[in-house]
Amino acid sequence: MSKLTQAELDSQAGAQQTDTVGSGTPDVATSKLSAVFPSYARYDLSLVKGKGTWVWDDKGNKYLDFTSGLAVTSLGHAPEKVGAKLKEQIDTLWHVSNLFHIPGQDKVANLLTENSCADQVFFCNSGAEANEAAIKLARRYHQKIKGVDRYEVITFEQSFHGRTLATLTATGQQKVKEGFLPLPAGFKTVPLHDLPALEAAIGDHTAAIMLEMVLAEGGVLEVEPEFLNAVVALCKKHGLLLIVDEVQTGMGRTGKLFAHQHYGIEPDIFTLAKGIASGFPAGLMLGKGYLREAFSAGSHASTFGGTPLATAVMAATIETMLEDELPQRAEDMGKYLTGLLKEKLADCSFVKDIRGKGLLIGIECQTPVGDIVLAGQKKGLLFVTAGPNVLRLLPNLYVSKEEIDQAVDILCELIHTYAKQANGEVSS
Repeated sequence: MSKLTQAELDSQAGAQQTDTVGSGTPDVATSKLSAVFPSYARYDLSLVKGKGTWVWDDKGNKYLDFTSGLAVTSLGHAPEKVGAKLKEQIDTLWHVSNLFHIPGQDKVANLLTENSCADQVFFCNSGAEANEAAIKLARRYHQKIKGVDRYEVITFEQSFHGRTLATLTATGQQKVKEGFLPLPAGFKTVPLHDLPALEAAIGDHTAAIMLEMVLAEGGVLEVEPEFLNAVVALCKKHGLLLIVDEVQTGMGRTGKLFAHQHYGIEPDIFTLAKGIASGFPAGLMLGKGYLREAFSAGSHASTFGGTPLATAVMAATIETMLEDELPQRAEDMGKYLTGLLKEKLADCSFVKDIRGKGLLIGIECQTPVGDIVLAGQKKGLLFVTAGPNVLRLLPNLYVSKEEIDQAVDILCELIHTYAKQANGEVSS
């Protein structure tokens, strides 16, 4: 990790929290944490400032951030254009009910529909809410518009769709479901790329098939194009809706504005969150025009969905991303990062695979990699896992080659060191 300069220390002095001298009173952060449910396994870091690809902690240490808040701060930390729009909106209007027209919603919806296959947009606050809306829309379309008793959604093992009761049931990972029984009915999960299992799961009550183009939380696993084409064909054959979860893969992350654009398909519904608003809580569910009447007045709602504040940030984020051609930059920088990793780790048998799209990259290793993440923090580099054996890299879309070089040097040194330590346990 890098120490702050005196100027940087001075600039963030107000953000730092310290004990009251001689009082024995814990600092504010510690006091608050004691009253917070322990539902997060947190790293022993308190980050208090960010700019671009860098973040600083409350002890004066500087880190190269290759997490982007889990694919959220895709324009980097504290992007100036977005910040200016937010400050302008703060002085104008914060919130009104969705019982009134909110002009910012039309602006964001037009930006998205003009650059996608979607015709309609629903505003909410998170990826889980966006996926809930998608599930509800699929059910209501079949039941209210088509007049058929269809409600089941088929998903895939290792997928991740959220933490609400419906979306954790849709998620293909058992660990998120423990202790939450009984789970809602209406979901089936099959192995990814197992076409016979998928065909067998389709029944009279099936309403939709839901999947990610890259299973980010499940190990950075890309859906095979042939399988995806088969999924599309099955949806057409059986009259099912295709839902694509773009919560982590959307907004330029994979080298296209939306990951499904790599495959030349048009989902009936897709969902966005994370990178849509540069860190402001926001989510979106987008759908085809023929689904419009399924969400008639009163059928679904969100108090905080698409507020003036949220739409100002979303519009600024989308406009910046399009003006600066960040999806293309993500593709170019992703190829550079992946190529560099493969070059420097070519002789390391501890690494099984390096994969991903754009700036969503996974490094699969022979054994669990949690210790490598912790070692990276001590070297001033932040990254995360995607399952026990996969390191996940999620730099912002403005990341420079120099920053990539620095990160790769640190990461490859850590991996080589760890591989040597594990040599007695891992076959070469």
